[in-house]
Amino acid sequence: MTVLIPSSRTPAARVQAARLRRAVAPLALCAGLTVGLAACAADPDEGTNGVGRLSAPEIERKARSAADEARAVRLAGTFVSKGGTYKLDMRLKQDGATGSVRTKNSTFELLRVGDALYMKADAGFWTHDDKASGEPTESDSEAADKLDDKYVKVPQDDPSYPRLRGFTDMDLLLDGLIGIHGEAVKGDRDQIGGTRTIKVKGGQGGEGGTLDVALDGTPYPLQLARGGGAGLVVLSEWNQDFPLTAPSKEETLDYGKQLPRA
Repeated sequence: MTVLIPSSRTPAARVQAARLRRAVAPLALCAGLTVGLAACAADPDEGTNGVGRLSAPEIERKARSAADEARAVRLAGTFVSKGGTYKLDMRLKQDGATGSVRTKNSTFELLRVGDALYMKADAGFWTHDDKASGEPTESDSEAADKLDDKYVKVPQDDPSYPRLRGFTDMDLLLDGLIGIHGEAVKGDRDQIGGTRTIKVKGGQGGEGGTLDVALDGTPYPLQLARGGGAGLVVLSEWNQDFPLTAPSKEETLDYGKQLPRA
């Protein structure tokens, strides 16, 4: 009796072999070597503004340039300087600003329209201690009650004017806050407020600060962690305009003497 052995050349076998080759071929393209794996991986910069492909110094320059050309921004966060620790939430543009400043001992609002600078605070801010007794004088308490939650126009010759105006100066704040110290090193990708970012660090460990730059749209700086634990600042609402109007006479009172230190 003759035993028939199925041949690999039968039509069924040929179809099965063809299917196997089609299934294996794509796997072979992405297997084996690291180069092959990298070639098949998703491009992290696909669909971005492309700054992620640049060097760290180039990314930092792009962020500074974008900030310099912006017309408005919201700046919120905490930063430490020689004068103390400040918590800011300011909306800024070239001709003015509005927002709040919190220090260790006080909280106040600032509004600047052109060169006219206004300050608003509660009665506690305006109360002065009597030097002899350590208690507020009766006249100071009465004045503070009247000033409670009212705008006070800060005279330009008052010693506090330059310092308070500095909190409302968009160019001054951005120049002082944006940037890192030390050798610029490209860091990881992240997200700030739903926007993809690339980090630029000052030094390998970020000891000179870390700047997050947007990978979506214009490469604005979106967050700065200042070196040495000197604060964290978030920058948002780039180029979003907002109204600036001087307070009415009913909302404004004259302090009548040198403003207290914040």
